[in-house]
Amino acid sequence: MVIAIGFEGSANKLGIGIMKDGVVLANPRHTYITPPGQGFLPRDTAKHHQAHALDVLQKALDEAKIKPEDIDVICYTKGPGMGAPLVSTAIVARTVAQLWQKPIIGVNHCIGHIEMGRLITGADNPTVLYVSGGNTQVIAYLEHRYRIFGETIDIAVGNCLDRFARVLKLSNDPSPGYNIEQLAKKGKKFLELPYTVKGMDVSFSGLLSYIEEKAPGLIESGEYTPEDLCFSLQETVFAMLIEITERAMAHCGSDEVLIVGGVGCNQRLQEMMGIMTEERGAKLYATDDRFCIDNGAMIAQAGWEMFRTGQTTPLQETTCTQRFRTDEVEVTWRS
Repeated sequence: MVIAIGFEGSANKLGIGIMKDGVVLANPRHTYITPPGQGFLPRDTAKHHQAHALDVLQKALDEAKIKPEDIDVICYTKGPGMGAPLVSTAIVARTVAQLWQKPIIGVNHCIGHIEMGRLITGADNPTVLYVSGGNTQVIAYLEHRYRIFGETIDIAVGNCLDRFARVLKLSNDPSPGYNIEQLAKKGKKFLELPYTVKGMDVSFSGLLSYIEEKAPGLIESGEYTPEDLCFSLQETVFAMLIEITERAMAHCGSDEVLIVGGVGCNQRLQEMMGIMTEERGAKLYATDDRFCIDNGAMIAQAGWEMFRTGQTTPLQETTCTQRFRTDEVEVTWRS
């Protein structure tokens, strides 16, 4: 029996989760929300995490009904992510590890998403589409590594949606992507947008520049509504993602798809992926916002997997890195 606590703070969500042998004991989080039309800056996000870390930690311990001495290992997000928020959260994890005299493990954020997705859905060996504000990758497991088959060559899909939400001055509460999804449900008229798939990779920056430039004029003239533009943007970017996922499935001979990351709770993306997997006789696995959106439990779960195969991180190596690729980690817990 191993109890792991996970600290996640790679972007605007501070999450602290506690896992006990594959069971979620607690998973509170606090989100830094900025005014409409604004993104979140690293320095301000780090200040938010510092201000709320102890409250969220206490909440996690209370929810799990455990004491610090019951915990076996402390896990924290090493990267990828935004530098200042990552460091501010890692400092809390390091301090706690020393105060409680517990071993510590640095976890890859992307692998946290994958392992949580596998646990919650029961997916065995899926082709993974990892889509969030900072990352867009198609991943499959082979010989103790999560291999990246395709990815964005510029900005992440979540970043593309968030930045368009800023153009429309949509609220950041609960998230810009969620508010785009709600508007898109009412869209009827499709605007053709640049569709950029390059082999197994995708590109969103040209598409974003195009719609950012056109949007004010199209809305002003009454030719398209904001709802129409959100609908057109979603349909186009999701079609690109499904194309590269299907190609990876064909290459791997896979009959399972798992969608993880913050954009993964988008119902339209799940619906489109569901149509593709059904046509292929494959199975789709996806989770809801409790586990799709950045959270502490996913870091605890990946750290739990690492810890039970004998991994820990020496204290002097508990650093953070903004660039930490999914395929850099040796996956010791899968056969």
